[in-house]
Amino acid sequence: MDQIRAALDAGCDSIYVDFEDTRRYADAVLLVRNREGCTIYLATSRIQKAGEQGFFKVIENAKPDGVLIRNLGALDYFRNSALGKIGDFSLNVANPLTADLLMREGLERLTVSYDLNAQQVLDLLRAAPPEWFELTIHQHMPMFHMDHCVFAAFLSNGTDATNCGRPCDVHNLKLRDRLGIEHPVKADVGCRNTVFHARAQSGAEFLQSFMRAGVCVFRVEFLEEDAAQSKKILESYRELIEGTTHDARELMRRLNVVRQLGVTSGTLTVLG
Repeated sequence: MDQIRAALDAGCDSIYVDFEDTRRYADAVLLVRNREGCTIYLATSRIQKAGEQGFFKVIENAKPDGVLIRNLGALDYFRNSALGKIGDFSLNVANPLTADLLMREGLERLTVSYDLNAQQVLDLLRAAPPEWFELTIHQHMPMFHMDHCVFAAFLSNGTDATNCGRPCDVHNLKLRDRLGIEHPVKADVGCRNTVFHARAQSGAEFLQSFMRAGVCVFRVEFLEEDAAQSKKILESYRELIEGTTHDARELMRRLNVVRQLGVTSGTLTVLG
C-alpha cells in the first residue's frame, strides 16, 4: 500500500496492483479512488487452474477500472466485461501475429514479452502499431515460476494453504544462489511461487529509442521497495521521459540497477 501511495504522489495516471492476498484488492481500489486522475488495474495470477474462477470474482467484486490479464482463462472470463483489459508479459507477445490475435480479443494494450531484447522490441514496433504496446522499463525480473510452494515445504509441516498455516503471510523468504545473492520468493493467491532477481534491471538506456519508435506507455514495477525508494525510482524515470535529464547511465548508477531489458544477454546493445 505504501508503494501505491508513492505512485499516487508521483503523479502516475495508471497503477497495477498484484497482491498475494487478493482480499486487499478492495482496499487498494478505495485508496486510488480517493485520488482523481488515476486508474487502477488488478492483476490476475499467471496461472489459473480448473476450479479457481473464484479468484476472478474477487477482482470483479473489488470494482477496479480494469484487469491486468495474465492468462488465457482470465481473457475468456473477462471477455464480455466492461472493465478495461491489458495483456501482461505472461501472454508472451513476441511477434505481430500474436499481438494482432490478442488485440482482436478486446485488449487495450499488450505488455511486450520479456524474451525480447531491445533490438527485437524495435523490430516488433515496426511490424505492428506501437500504440498496441507498453514496455516494462524497470523491474526485478521474475526468473522462474513454480507450482511447488517453498514456504509450505520449509516453514511448515503442511503441503498447501489448507494445512500449512500460511507462513507466507508472516515470513519474508529468499533463496541464496552460489554467488551469495539472495533472491526474493513470493507466493501468489494459488500458492504458486515466483523467484525474482535480487537486483532490479533497467532499460533506461533504450527508452529514447522506444519513444522515437512510438511507444508512449512505460511500466515501472516494484517488489520490496519502501515508499521513499519507490518515489525516487518514479521521479528518476519521469525526469528521463520528460527530458529534464538525458543521462540514462547516471540514472542507472543512482538507482543501482543492472543495464538490461528482458531476459537475454542480447539486451546490452541497441543495434542499427
